[in-house]
Amino acid sequence: MIKEFENYEVWFVTGAQLLYGGDAVVAVDGHSKEMVAGLNESGRLPIKVVYKGTANSSKEVAEVFAAANNDKKCVGVITWMHTFSPAKMWIHGLQILNKPLLHLHTQYNAEIPWNDIDMDFMNLNQSAHGDREFGHIVSRMRIRRKLVVGYWKDAATQDHIAVWERVCAAWADSQDMLIIRFGDQMNNVAVTDGDKVAAEQTLGYHVDYMPFSDVMPFFDKVADADVDALVAEYFKLYEHDAALEDKSTEEYKKIWNSAKAELTLRAVLTAKGAKGFTTNFDDLGDYNVDVTGRGFDQIPGLASQRLMAEGYGFGAEGDWKSAALYRSVWVMSQGLPNGCSFLEDYTLNFNGEQSSILQAHMLEICPLIAAQRPRLEVHFLGIGIRKTPTARLVFTSKVGTGVTATVVDLGNRFRLIVNDVKCIEPKPLPKLPVASALWIPQPNFEVGAGCWIYAGGTHHSCFSYDLTDEYWQDYAEIAGIEALFITEKTTVDDFRKELRFNEVYYMLNKALM
Repeated sequence: MIKEFENYEVWFVTGAQLLYGGDAVVAVDGHSKEMVAGLNESGRLPIKVVYKGTANSSKEVAEVFAAANNDKKCVGVITWMHTFSPAKMWIHGLQILNKPLLHLHTQYNAEIPWNDIDMDFMNLNQSAHGDREFGHIVSRMRIRRKLVVGYWKDAATQDHIAVWERVCAAWADSQDMLIIRFGDQMNNVAVTDGDKVAAEQTLGYHVDYMPFSDVMPFFDKVADADVDALVAEYFKLYEHDAALEDKSTEEYKKIWNSAKAELTLRAVLTAKGAKGFTTNFDDLGDYNVDVTGRGFDQIPGLASQRLMAEGYGFGAEGDWKSAALYRSVWVMSQGLPNGCSFLEDYTLNFNGEQSSILQAHMLEICPLIAAQRPRLEVHFLGIGIRKTPTARLVFTSKVGTGVTATVVDLGNRFRLIVNDVKCIEPKPLPKLPVASALWIPQPNFEVGAGCWIYAGGTHHSCFSYDLTDEYWQDYAEIAGIEALFITEKTTVDDFRKELRFNEVYYMLNKALM
């Protein structure tokens, strides 16, 4: 099990009935215990599976699902029909279940014992029968779920369950997620804004605004000794020019101020119990730092980079949806090796089949995706209300494949947009000292970028080397939101048809409510 998920568990409930007698139920129970133990011992599942027994009646189903709802450690429920479990007995339980559901279509034994099969064996091995009965009622009730089909000992089957478990962990994490906006939304920007009430209803997280006047008491309490210690940590962790350690220079002062900003933001987030935050380079407070020495003398880019690496959600320019989504990406990625980050489509490179998009931001890119040890640098930043030398970590991203995602508010629904991407080797950027990635959206630049724009995608997205489309399929299914995928098989014509079909579906769905 993954350490970061040690306070979570997934419940396993087996469907049976008493038609075949008590001895049969005992056998079903034994098979189920063995299967759950096997799943846990496989080493492929990040969250422990806990067997909750057989459900043999409507009352037992409702009781176990009600218990799942009320158990904070339970982040999802796996159901499996070992024998024929009449679906009407699941109705009341499914009506009340508010945890993610996975229906596992498998069988205790791998192969039919051709020479020995008899009615006793048939009575005890009716998943082919029972899972279809259960699948029917779940479909009829329009219950959202993931269906995994395969033998329970197979690695591929276990991997599908593992993906769902990670998404369940992120979903549970988002249900008490607080995002703090330091400063407001960047003026007149539409795509990064949205309906915060609808977001909390649909996706779980809560968004609060915090003016910089409320931040300053935390800033004033930061001890100089703590700032000195953090600066020393920077110099140990990151490549840098030795001259930066000269305390008499402006560059050292900028790094020192960045460290104080990090400690300030960390103190605020800890005190508020927040899991993410946004900044806005047009709003750093009204404090005249040149006269008083108080306040943020630069956008807290270095702080944002480091806090993202620790798992805090981040969105630039007040983008609270990206801040929340990044937090979920980070949670899903725990224990996986390659990293994730908030990114922004910065500028285009037209080069035939290698046409690509430079992903960057002013400063705030997470070092978890760095191909090499990040380098601490100070350079002038000529944007926003603080046009000043600013500290940041500079690096380029790893070469490899990944997936990037965003959520947009269409007014009548939220839409998740996902694009497979290929990160390629960038050329040096001697006059653009920022963290960056260079990628080709799949299936190619023209189709990938075009479909993203047709779908109304943002210029911000949340990227991961480790996640796949399957994670986002499960996320959208649990959340009950629209999801669009741009992959190597996507064509513009088919994608635009999907957009039109979806529009009709959601308009009709709203009209029928």
